[in-house]
Amino acid sequence: MKISNWMLAGLASVLSVAAVAQAPAGAAPAQKAPAAPAAPPLVLNSLDPTTKADPFPPVNPKFFTAASPTVDTVNSFLKQLWGYDANRIWRVEAIQATPAPGVAKVVVFVSDKSPNAKVQTTAFFVTPDGNHALAGDGVVPFGATPFAETRKLLQARADGASRGVAGKDFMLVEFADLQCPHCAEAQHTMDQLVKDFPNARVVYQSFPLTDIHPFAFKAAAYGYCVQKQKNDAYFPYAAAVYDAQAALTPETGDATLKSAVTKAGLDPAAIDTCAVTQATKDAVDASIKLAQDVGVDQTPSIAVNGHVLPLTQIPYETLKTIITYQAAIDGATGATSLETRRVPSLGK
Repeated sequence: MKISNWMLAGLASVLSVAAVAQAPAGAAPAQKAPAAPAAPPLVLNSLDPTTKADPFPPVNPKFFTAASPTVDTVNSFLKQLWGYDANRIWRVEAIQATPAPGVAKVVVFVSDKSPNAKVQTTAFFVTPDGNHALAGDGVVPFGATPFAETRKLLQARADGASRGVAGKDFMLVEFADLQCPHCAEAQHTMDQLVKDFPNARVVYQSFPLTDIHPFAFKAAAYGYCVQKQKNDAYFPYAAAVYDAQAALTPETGDATLKSAVTKAGLDPAAIDTCAVTQATKDAVDASIKLAQDVGVDQTPSIAVNGHVLPLTQIPYETLKTIITYQAAIDGATGATSLETRRVPSLGK
């Protein structure tokens, strides 16, 4: 499983960081650069404007040698990623030009509000067009609203079986493979999210990993045909397939899928006829292409209004907090969980 996207999203346990109390490692000496941004006037960036503790060294203007991105853009980007955690504080310490034309290196010091908290550092690179950030072996959307384009893409193209509301202002899109054991384990989480966020549209989008799961494509094709006949029948069908994953073999796979269709209350012969058509195969291929287009690189993943996260790698309460926060900053209508929650202020 790749962890780069979630690393950048701010899970402390997997951040590639080191304790520091000095200027950015490898910081370039002062040099002339056109339209270099001024050092930020803020003492530190925090979602709590009353925070007074400042564990970071002062900002040095000589470490800001790149014309873009701006400090404001980086801070907006980090608030989108880290803003769900009201205890996190950070400061942008460097935005440096690199030998690669237009590529900037961003260095950020990170800590929290607890006494004697360690200061850590993380760094990433921003592409010349300002649309992507590179950290480790991962590439993620970058910008003041980094998930906006993916959100629009999913609103237009996520057409899997759905639960919840009909509207698309607040969408939780699961990308999963019916032959994937981790996806089977994640269904309890998805069922709970449906209960906790009744105002969300929760979509199951097929992403069969055909290189490692030989029955995944056919299971997805059956699922498409089940959904086509009756949206609500998809979920008992999927549950039955997940429960019988061990039987998805050349000897018993077909019978297993037909049994799952029967448990969903539909005619397995009709579904089998539908599943082998070119239109159905094209629909499954389109779902795979959508997953690839939004940057899904593992199953199961969940896109929270376009913010793609590894579904099984995040504690449930943290996931709920992220969902609530993302929906709030997007202004999604009615996007609160059943619980009464305090969503961290953006400090505006």
